[in-house]
Amino acid sequence: MAEAQSRQVVVIGGGQSGLATGYFLRRAGLDFEILDANWKPGGAWPSAWDSLHLFSPAQSSSLPGWPMPPVLGEGYPGRDHVAAYLAAYEERYRLPVRRPVRVEAVERAGDQLLVRTDAGSWTASAVVSATGGASRPFIPDYPGRVTFGGRQLHSSSYRSPQDLAGQRVLVVGGGNSGAQILAELSLVADATWVTPEPPTLLPDDVDGRVLFERATERIRAQQQGRDPGPPLGGLGDIVMVPPVSEARDRGALHSVRPFVRHDPRGVVWRDGSHCPVDAVIWCTGFRPALEHLAPLGVLEPDGRIAVQGAQCVREPRLWLVGYGDWTGVASATLAGVTRAARGAVQEIQEAAGAPPVSMA
Repeated sequence: MAEAQSRQVVVIGGGQSGLATGYFLRRAGLDFEILDANWKPGGAWPSAWDSLHLFSPAQSSSLPGWPMPPVLGEGYPGRDHVAAYLAAYEERYRLPVRRPVRVEAVERAGDQLLVRTDAGSWTASAVVSATGGASRPFIPDYPGRVTFGGRQLHSSSYRSPQDLAGQRVLVVGGGNSGAQILAELSLVADATWVTPEPPTLLPDDVDGRVLFERATERIRAQQQGRDPGPPLGGLGDIVMVPPVSEARDRGALHSVRPFVRHDPRGVVWRDGSHCPVDAVIWCTGFRPALEHLAPLGVLEPDGRIAVQGAQCVREPRLWLVGYGDWTGVASATLAGVTRAARGAVQEIQEAAGAPPVSMA
């Protein structure tokens, strides 16, 4: 067996969270390596559906140090634009990413952590898990789902509306992914949008940048003991990117409440009526990809990990970046990961007793 390689810090995941963390580790002068399971840069972005767009402008969707180049015509960045930016960012800062390396387990090894992978092992004084959730798409267990004879796919497997042209399709999920997919499917298919509650459609002049600023201000007010006031729109509300606003204007952006069960030919609604369905697209989100941390005994019953700041409570040599609000406000977004990554690296420095380095 080959001897384990040694680093001060090992980062697991080479997507946006891992790259932002790497930027601050580089500034701190720490010896680190980023292990990425993907074959190419860009994290989960290259495998997203063809027409996916951010709902924030480029200047508000940047990683630390280098603004995302603007989109021609000042539009919202698409999938390929974001993926290219992440690849260029990795190269620009010469971040030490090794791929493809799939981490199998993180274990305790004396005063260090041992990272076991399909390409050997690494030891480190600190490990940052930044794997996100793209590898763990979530599909709710509706009654009869396994008996449904039509096609089922998660939004992470969806690519183009042409694959479903002329079919009867349910798009399940009330977030922006559901809205964007419904908007383009409704042009070529008999598409029905299924959401738990009527979705909140934001004004045309409110985008993800505004929502992020509002969320940040609410957190700041709560931390300072001030009344944050009523919420003015959340990160899950529907942003009127051009295809979605176009669908709204032609009357296609409406939704119905969930069905109660599947059957072999379709779904049954709450009133007992039956609807034949050819395909269901589940825009129902993801769960944190944390199975590699199971040997440490740190997973809570809800599948998360208890943290203080970004540091794991049960294993203080472990940090988590980019899994959602429980690891930092909007930390799973391009706009929000900078603050989370900066905080994690500052905590790593403090734990190591290293002299602080400016993270501005």
